[in-house]
Amino acid sequence: MSIGHSAAAPGAVFLTPSPASPGKPSGPAIAQAKLANGLDVVVIPDHRAPVVTHMVWYRNGSADDPLGKSGIAHFLEHLMFKGTKNNPQGKFSELVADFGGQENAFTANDYTAYFQRVAKDHLAVCMEYEADRMKNLVLTDEVVAPERDVVLEERRMRTDSDPSDLLNEAVQAALFTQHPYGKPIIGWNHEIEGLGRDDALAYYDRFYTPENAILVVAGDVAPQEVIDLAQKIYGPVASRGAAPKRTRPREPEPRAHRLVTLSDEKVEQPSHQSVFLVPSYRTAAPGQAEALEVLAHLLGGGQTSLMFKKLVMDEKIAVAAGAHYQGTAVDDTRFYVFAVPAPGVTLEQLDDAIDKIIAQVAEHGVNEADFHRAKTRLVAEAVYAQDNQATLARWYGASLATGLTIEDVAHWPERIEAVTAEDVKKAARWLDKARSVTGFLLPAATPTRLEGDVDPALAG
Repeated sequence: MSIGHSAAAPGAVFLTPSPASPGKPSGPAIAQAKLANGLDVVVIPDHRAPVVTHMVWYRNGSADDPLGKSGIAHFLEHLMFKGTKNNPQGKFSELVADFGGQENAFTANDYTAYFQRVAKDHLAVCMEYEADRMKNLVLTDEVVAPERDVVLEERRMRTDSDPSDLLNEAVQAALFTQHPYGKPIIGWNHEIEGLGRDDALAYYDRFYTPENAILVVAGDVAPQEVIDLAQKIYGPVASRGAAPKRTRPREPEPRAHRLVTLSDEKVEQPSHQSVFLVPSYRTAAPGQAEALEVLAHLLGGGQTSLMFKKLVMDEKIAVAAGAHYQGTAVDDTRFYVFAVPAPGVTLEQLDDAIDKIIAQVAEHGVNEADFHRAKTRLVAEAVYAQDNQATLARWYGASLATGLTIEDVAHWPERIEAVTAEDVKKAARWLDKARSVTGFLLPAATPTRLEGDVDPALAG
């Protein structure tokens, strides 16, 4: 990609793709700028429909929750909809609905994001609202206490009543013994109960600042007009100094495999999951993360994957199988392998079969045709993502919020294509049993404890 500077708006840097190589698609012409107050602005032109996706990403998530205050990032996300002096609660939501638009927000380990999708004529209204609640949030105890109850009820409904979520929570806590990725995004129940107005405002004052935020606008817009509009609306929001630094304890190198089991009367179908500690795109050496991405697709990316063909179609010991690499993260991250056993097959048998498949790849590599098919499908998915402006906005926003760059995203397909079969073979060695936590989900009638199990109640 070539980089050029615009004199029209100070701080604006325009990124445009270099001419596409034969057989390689060119991506959208992304524009990027940084305002004087530190706000990063990214514009993704998409002129196929007269709509825009407007997103504000904050570089904070559940992993930035203070010790003993798990869930505060998610709790504040809820409270951000409680209004300001200029925009009382519900006013903006009603306006977006009147526009025929959509709005929402979400919290992850490393970021929190707020978004609207509206007709392009209403972009300025969205900007004005987000700029207002970036600096003028109004919180009272009368608002905070009921919303805390809402979050507690959300946890009861989504996690406490779902055995698979409870197991996943225990597995994460066992995998990350020091790093805050081991805390649930929604928070531990007893810590949510202690969150109050002062906690929310302290977190808001620390993280909800322009120098800690990224504005992403995708849609039927002209980049320079968006940057000028952002300068006009977001520019007056005062910076509070240097962006907060993320200081997180590093997870020590794992030395022993851990097994977590959970039995519950609500479980009708046993299931298996293994989660491995691996590098993320941000922490990996060059090419490692891309190789892990290809490996995940080869192992468990659909019905042509190794696990599906071996476990479901050939041996018929599973009814479902898959794998996933969660590469977009600030720190070392997770590689998931999961399967559901066929009737009469134990989770121990399924676990052994999965281990053999991984060991085979680590020792002997993969079939050349499967390897090329996996890379082709991954690159194709990146191309298809360009057909959805909201997907593009999320892709770029999440990447930038976790420390990557515009160029990292734009050149991702090329880096996937550069992965070799030997790279994938080496990547499989990250899936060492000692680097993993295995989770068994069992019906209540099954014995709840096996030798070496970790009690989920003690895992956190």
